Amino acid sequence: MAPQPERPVLLTGWGRTAPTAARVVRPRTAAQVAEALAGAGPRGVLARGLGRSYGDAAQAAGGTVLDCTELTGPIRLDTERGEVTVPAGVSFDRLIAHLLKRGYFVPVTPGTRQVTVGGAIAADVHGKNHHVDSSLGAHVRSLTLAAPTGEALTLTPGGGDAELFRATLGGMGLTGVITEATLAVLPVQTSYVRVDTDRTDSLDATLDLMARTDADHRYTVCWVDLLAKGSAMGRGVLTRGDHAGLRDLPPALRRDPLRHRAGSPLAAPPWVPPGLLNSWTVGAFNTVYRGAAPRRRRGEAQPVAGFFHPLDAVRGWNRMYGPGGLVQYQFVVPLGAEDTLVRIMEGLSRAGAPSFLTVLKRLGEGTGGHLSFPRPGWTLAVDLPADLPGLGRMLRRFDELLLAAGGRLYLAKDGRADAETIHAMYPDLPAWRKVRERVDPDGVLVSDLARRLRLL
Repeated sequence: MAPQPERPVLLTGWGRTAPTAARVVRPRTAAQVAEALAGAGPRGVLARGLGRSYGDAAQAAGGTVLDCTELTGPIRLDTERGEVTVPAGVSFDRLIAHLLKRGYFVPVTPGTRQVTVGGAIAADVHGKNHHVDSSLGAHVRSLTLAAPTGEALTLTPGGGDAELFRATLGGMGLTGVITEATLAVLPVQTSYVRVDTDRTDSLDATLDLMARTDADHRYTVCWVDLLAKGSAMGRGVLTRGDHAGLRDLPPALRRDPLRHRAGSPLAAPPWVPPGLLNSWTVGAFNTVYRGAAPRRRRGEAQPVAGFFHPLDAVRGWNRMYGPGGLVQYQFVVPLGAEDTLVRIMEGLSRAGAPSFLTVLKRLGEGTGGHLSFPRPGWTLAVDLPADLPGLGRMLRRFDELLLAAGGRLYLAKDGRADAETIHAMYPDLPAWRKVRERVDPDGVLVSDLARRLRLL
């Protein structure tokens, strides 16, 4: 029997904006998921993982939210096939620790370990290796989907319902509840990354160096200083990495090369006053951070936790943006539309937008998911205080620039775009709707994001 719903509780995304109330159920088995779907009320049901979508993607006002973090169990690694089968509620934190002990790593990881496998597939997450390895959906060998009709469906990329598989990658949990997945894994010799670092002095230098060197490394990312003015705007710290072999480690680290040091995170203050993050404080941070980075360093061995998930070192870091919360604006523009990227970055710089987390990457080929975000081009992610004066007007101007350039916003990060904008950015939305209507004819699965953007 499925656990009974709790009293309605307020839920938000990681940005801590736009809270809505829903009843929460915590299923522990696929059978309990199916039972909860069958008992959906008029406001519908939605699966939720660890709540790291920034906006309203994991909220369902007035409905039932399935907290899937207890859909856990054994992790089954098949070394002969090079794949791992994982319950959907298992976190990347646990999965990475499990794999590293055995000499393997996940094929793609986002910027935090605190996401569930099911949630990562639903958002078709990407990482620092998208230009080489695409997003997570490219490495899903199969998945089990609890459909609203009561069926438990096994989906594969080339199986009998390949369209439903495509619709589920990046489908934001609106095609069914993922209960288990099988992923390809990457063999590694150590739990370290061999990292090259360069400081750049301008946006032109940043883009040029990334374009010239990205193909030489599996992982690449650039932190960008948007508060620098004039010709220095867009200066950054570019890091590129590859999994370190035994010979890449100093002798002291070779004794236990697969040791995983995730560490215990520090806790952000429970309350931060409004306005703590402003152009002065963030500007000072940017100057110190960039100054501490080496001008040019090669082959440094960094633990995977520090290289892939630096923000996980501070638990609840989203509280640093104060009670108003934060908005992450992440977009991609096609290669050849660098002028649009520059105009948006210049707009943020002129506005003195206080973002200490501004990350630039190059993306490669997508997975073919109808609503999957990545496509070949440049992607920029910017964290901004939600109460920044004029923020809404500024982001709407950026939306117009993106539309003109053929760019798009990331649904897993969005909490403020309008339906017309998203519909224009995702031309495969009608095809996705056809699949969804077939698998969920009664409209059981719903979210605040889906209602706001009229996805259904």
